[in-house]
Amino acid sequence: MNYIERFRVQPNTKVDLRKVDAGFTDTHESHKAALPEIEVHVQKLHDLQYLMYAEGKRSLLICLQGRDAAGKDGTINHVLGAMNPQGCPVTGFKVPSKEEAAHDFLWRYHKAAPAKGQVAIFNRSHYEDVLVVRVHDLVPKSVWSKRYAHINAFEKMLHDNGAHILKFYLHIDPEEQLKRFKQRIDDPTRHWKISDGDYAERPFWDAYTAAFEDALGKCSKSHAPWFIIPSNHKWFRNLAVSRIVTETLEALNMRFPEPTVDLAEIKDKYHAIVSEAGKTKKKRKKGKSK
Repeated sequence: MNYIERFRVQPNTKVDLRKVDAGFTDTHESHKAALPEIEVHVQKLHDLQYLMYAEGKRSLLICLQGRDAAGKDGTINHVLGAMNPQGCPVTGFKVPSKEEAAHDFLWRYHKAAPAKGQVAIFNRSHYEDVLVVRVHDLVPKSVWSKRYAHINAFEKMLHDNGAHILKFYLHIDPEEQLKRFKQRIDDPTRHWKISDGDYAERPFWDAYTAAFEDALGKCSKSHAPWFIIPSNHKWFRNLAVSRIVTETLEALNMRFPEPTVDLAEIKDKYHAIVSEAGKTKKKRKKGKSK
């Protein structure tokens, strides 16, 4: 099955998240069965990111969105963490600072966009400004409703500058979210993840559903597609995301750049150094033997 086509939201379509099975696992029956394939894709991600960095002609922006406990941090850790952090910065977006709030809503996101050769990961993203802002009436509808067009223009501009954009909505159902909340309570090593906000947002489930559906439908474009990833099973989430990112990067047909030096000359210099080092080593041995 082609995961890019299977999970991509087609442009200008009406999204109904109730029809998406959050527990879908394709033909894989367990984490153990899927693990070899996940490991292959994760290793490919490492190699492809190195190639993108070396080529230095384009970039990749990965946006992760989802409800509380959907697995954004887990995806970064288990999948995207395979990439070299020198060329793969991760930015988490929370409540805007005073400085950020004084600018247009896209300002802080543009600053974190990837440079050529980089992969940038957004943990939450510019879509927060048509999600939480909408659900909690932080700005009037006359303001947030215009942001879909601003977002589309922003992403098109990044694309025209060489950025490839992949956006993942990590889809879990209400029962799975409660299960993960309980895990945080039962596991002392996860207590730090517990937030009053998790439970405060729970009554707004339907409102967030409507907000996500609009964002996914209005802002999935051929140059910046949205993917709805079934995420009740963390291992399948990891498989789907790693496979989509890998296949996208492979399709770019990236190439290592040609050397900027005369390789024949460099080889001659190298062999001359090795030869001289060998002579020096022999002299030292003779000196010790006397």
